[in-house]
Amino acid sequence: MSLGAHLIELRKRLFIAAAALVVGMIVAFIVTEPVIELLSVPIRTIAEQQGREYTGLNFTTVTSGFDLRMRIAFAIGLLISAPVWLWQVWAFIMPGLTKKETQYTWGFLGAAIPLFFGGCTVAFFVLPHVIEIMAGFVPTGMAQFFDYSSYYDFVFKFLIVVGIAFVLPVFLVALNLAGVVSGREILRGWRVAILVCTIFAAITTPPADVFSMLLLMASMIVLYFAATLVSMLFDRRKRKREDAAGLLPDAV
Repeated sequence: MSLGAHLIELRKRLFIAAAALVVGMIVAFIVTEPVIELLSVPIRTIAEQQGREYTGLNFTTVTSGFDLRMRIAFAIGLLISAPVWLWQVWAFIMPGLTKKETQYTWGFLGAAIPLFFGGCTVAFFVLPHVIEIMAGFVPTGMAQFFDYSSYYDFVFKFLIVVGIAFVLPVFLVALNLAGVVSGREILRGWRVAILVCTIFAAITTPPADVFSMLLLMASMIVLYFAATLVSMLFDRRKRKREDAAGLLPDAV
């Protein structure tokens, strides 16, 4: 294809992806009410347990409610329309890939997507505990107002960061398949990996929330060693293929 044909193809793919996102946002806008209720559970729990009558999610402008719903609709719409826009991206780049690269890409996506959502799930269950722990430092008898924008940004970023952290082991396996690093080399860095996982968990979770930190740290360490095991298995299979190929001339 010529450059002009590629640009036309790209425009077509982007238009379909954008249309899918808009449809997803329209559908997601309908369910923003229960999503807001779900995200507000930790705040209501704090208000009930600590007797803070005026504690709640705070909307300070006329358009605050609509703005929050649009943010949530965009995030959920992006998720709902993911099969469509991911396919459009894949369909655009797939003709330029070899058969082996295509197989690796499918394998990468097949592992990365479940791990990302698994990380988001772990973060979602840890999140209320994090918020309640941090709210415990507010002096007794004081009201605590949660600005809707800051609260949503905190929740969204927390989910995304933990989700991406769960995908990092897949990149280790990808580097192994590319021949950049071997499984044994990954294993030799286990001390550094544990230190990095501990620091990341400590930074991501509040200092006072030891339970959440340990849960996140343990999950990341398990995924690291799982990636190490998979890489070593790939190395073993690669060595067997090379040994077999080396024996062929002798057999002749």
